[in-house]
Amino acid sequence: MPRLSCWIGDADAHYRYSGQDFVPEPWTPGLAELRAVLSADLGVAFNSVLCNLYRDGRDAMGWHSDAERELGERPTIASLSFGATRRFRLRPRDGRATHDVELDSGSLLLMAGDTQRNWQHALPRTAKPVGARINLTFRRIFASGEQHAGHAG
Repeated sequence: MPRLSCWIGDADAHYRYSGQDFVPEPWTPGLAELRAVLSADLGVAFNSVLCNLYRDGRDAMGWHSDAERELGERPTIASLSFGATRRFRLRPRDGRATHDVELDSGSLLLMAGDTQRNWQHALPRTAKPVGARINLTFRRIFASGEQHAGHAG
């Protein structure tokens, strides 16, 4: 994956994605504060955040859904963007027409309900000169044996 990433969360928020195990680093004060605000506003007990640095237009993320077992059946993912504006793409799983959203600095994109079941998303490369972008995706990771239906609030 051409981007720099760091997994942060509660000690039990282990996550397996793309064949890689993510063991969380401890919360920083700033990220813990953002988590508290988002959790209260959205009614979701987020216990982790994936921090991504997209250094320029060459850093990207291909088409995918966040459908790992640890996220539950209907995960809620709150995605905060800071820095350069980038184009975020959505398409139905059948691959038909795409929908583009420009994610400006300070924007919040919320994916919830059946979004991951029915849609894929991507952050494509761009040849345009573009600065660095930090993306924070807050998630609720379910521990083994924990309830996976719906979202945890």
